[in-house]
Amino acid sequence: KNGSGSLAEDDSRVLGSAAIPRWVYSVSKMADECLALSYWRERHLPVVVMRFFNIVGPRQTGRYGMVLPTFARQALSNLPITVYGDGKQVRSFTYVSDAVDAMVALAANPAAVGEVFNVGSEETVAIGSLAQRVKEAAHSGSRIEHVPFKVAFGGDFEEPYMRVPDISKLRACVGYEPKVRLHEMIDNVLADSRAQEAVRREGEATEPTVRAGRSAWTT
Repeated sequence: KNGSGSLAEDDSRVLGSAAIPRWVYSVSKMADECLALSYWRERHLPVVVMRFFNIVGPRQTGRYGMVLPTFARQALSNLPITVYGDGKQVRSFTYVSDAVDAMVALAANPAAVGEVFNVGSEETVAIGSLAQRVKEAAHSGSRIEHVPFKVAFGGDFEEPYMRVPDISKLRACVGYEPKVRLHEMIDNVLADSRAQEAVRREGEATEPTVRAGRSAWTT
């Protein structure tokens, strides 16, 4: 709930009630970081903590709230593109190859040991705008459908209005700059979704079926 804009690694945490599962999840991640950094301080185990901001890329599914592949699948199927809430919540997305570059660079840099780094992109988008961009890129006839959080997740759901990283620390340490822009991510995820659908249809067309007690191949 920190509304200060881009979040730096050492910004204060502003959380909701412990009765709301999302904030307990946040606390559990903080506890993991504290445990890892304690091993560095007390046992000299070289540890680097990386906080990833919405990694996307090929073969990603729509599970666990992965919004871009979900939008892509819905748009390509001409299904309603479901936007939760009013769509004004702001996010940034990081392409998987940029995340890997950051991980490799940090792992190779002794100055990163014992530190916490945001890994992401400073390019922002509102979720409602993202849905529109996916629809246009897919040349889809889908309508954009807003679903209240209460309907989708129940009455005790809350989420941050803005989740965007300050990556200046990562940039200073390893010279990181994200290479893949959002429009390229959208195009790549759409292309991958089309390819997966083609493979699925090909598999359905060639799988064996049983008719009249004998096996036959569908064509």
